Amino acid sequence: MSFSTFGLPQSILDILEIEGYKDPYPIQKSAIPLILKGRDVLGIAQTGSGKTASYVLPVLSLLNRKKGTKDRQVDVLVLLPTRELAEQVKEVFTLFEKGLEHSAPVMAVYGGVSINPQMKALFGISVLVATPGRLLDLVGSNAVQFDKLQTLILDEADKLLNLGFKDEMSQIFSLLPKKRQNLLFSATLNEKVKEIHQFLLREPEVINVLTKEGNIDQIRQLAYTISEEKKGPLLRHLIKNQDMKQVLIFTASTYKSEHVADKLNKNGIDARSIHGKKSQHARKNALEAFKAGKLRVLVATDLLSRGIDIEFLPHVINYELPRSPKDYIHRVGRTGRAESTGEAITLVSPNEEHHFKVIQKKMKISIGLLDGNTISF
Repeated sequence: MSFSTFGLPQSILDILEIEGYKDPYPIQKSAIPLILKGRDVLGIAQTGSGKTASYVLPVLSLLNRKKGTKDRQVDVLVLLPTRELAEQVKEVFTLFEKGLEHSAPVMAVYGGVSINPQMKALFGISVLVATPGRLLDLVGSNAVQFDKLQTLILDEADKLLNLGFKDEMSQIFSLLPKKRQNLLFSATLNEKVKEIHQFLLREPEVINVLTKEGNIDQIRQLAYTISEEKKGPLLRHLIKNQDMKQVLIFTASTYKSEHVADKLNKNGIDARSIHGKKSQHARKNALEAFKAGKLRVLVATDLLSRGIDIEFLPHVINYELPRSPKDYIHRVGRTGRAESTGEAITLVSPNEEHHFKVIQKKMKISIGLLDGNTISF
């Protein structure tokens, strides 16, 4: 099956070819035809499985049939949990929107930046990508309206609900027209997702590709037992000894992410930290530099784990363990994406060994522990 079999506009097919998109991934094969038919869809697929394009392509194709109007009514609303993810989704929409017969301007809105420029820029926008809090601020200022909304998309729905957006989401849903297409995408099908699925979706088609896409078999996983005070030296040794060029490191706290990045820089390894307390400008610049290969190491917290979307990321290192096995999966899942291979390394201090066993048990995998204390560095 190729993208040409879906009935997408030729202009979009041309962009797909230029950008090197080859055969559609499983989530795309299933979702695109259903969305083009106007069906509600619940898609369960790990980040990195191609789900963004699975809704961007058909949604833009449907907009291609409609000539836009210059007002504050939006045709498509995408809700998601983080600024970084909002920017990435906007980029995909913007890329393919260029090929439409009728323009469908795209904009991303989120907190952490001034609201006034966003209010002014919303006039004439067709596709709005937003975090819930900032969207409600804009609604309160009469900067955006939904009377003509055609499609609502919830991207990373499980994360939206887990991060405590429930009240904001309820407020937003009450503002939307009842007659609309609903598309819900999630990395997991937990109870909260099931609840919102029943509330939002009308006889949806359920697509679950986690059995194939959600495994981490293509990721080489290693773990080192190491004393807490030697984690930093071992980390620097691994990066230098293996000549790692693009490394994403996860820590459990904002403080630790800053500390690790600072130590790496002092030892000649170019690194920046990225977390919720950084300004949007700083976060965006660091992420763009890392994705472009201009920054060797990016140190991140779990809050941003799903907002980092890099197709061929070779190395992920867990400097500290996350709280839950699901977060571990999302971390290591930054590498080995879209059928590429990758390596995930975990540094385990003595007081983390029990928790690491719990993670492996719940994931039904076994990762051998190497003794990092015996390595000379």
